[in-house]
Amino acid sequence: MSKPPRITLVHATPIAMEPIRLAFASSWPDADLVNLLEDSLSPDRAKQSEITDALTARIGFLTTYARQIGSDAVLFTCSAFGRAIELAAKSVDIPVLKPNEAMFEAAIRRGERTAMLYTFPPAREGMEVEFREEAARIDPTALMESFLVEGAIEAVRAGDVETHNRLVAEAAARLSGFDSIVLAHFSTARAVPAVQAVTDIPVLSSPDAAIAKLRNLIG
Repeated sequence: MSKPPRITLVHATPIAMEPIRLAFASSWPDADLVNLLEDSLSPDRAKQSEITDALTARIGFLTTYARQIGSDAVLFTCSAFGRAIELAAKSVDIPVLKPNEAMFEAAIRRGERTAMLYTFPPAREGMEVEFREEAARIDPTALMESFLVEGAIEAVRAGDVETHNRLVAEAAARLSGFDSIVLAHFSTARAVPAVQAVTDIPVLSSPDAAIAKLRNLIG
């Protein structure tokens, strides 16, 4: 029997860890998961208007380390480091996924209008750029509109998952005319059931889409 693939998950905040753990347990339980938590990355990124050279170097170091320990793929779970992850991916010979690229691909294939619910403001600009790049490759007519769910990330950081999910669901309930709703961050994926309960619009999350793409890439 061949050994299960080793996948390193790189986290910039602890709140991203549980959603991806649950997603793997459901969809790919035999994957050999390694968790790298560097929880100074998220607050350091929040202090900067853009990704600095120092942050880029740190992302590159974590990617190289994941390769050194025999990983077959690397998945980053924080959505605020897109450009740095792209550069890091060029330095290793294994797949390195940004958190949302698979989710954006799936959303664009569903239709021209996507709504993104996000809770961490520094991630917005980079994610919108990533969406446009995916759209240029798949369907240039695709558009995404972003909506900030205020107070949600503060609630989940404080351990109040119920309030987080309620706020995200309330934001989703106000949406109409979209072909899909994407929940921007791995931490937001815990709100999927609450969102699905208030809307008929298809709801996509980063963890499930990323796992599906990883399985396709490495089998």
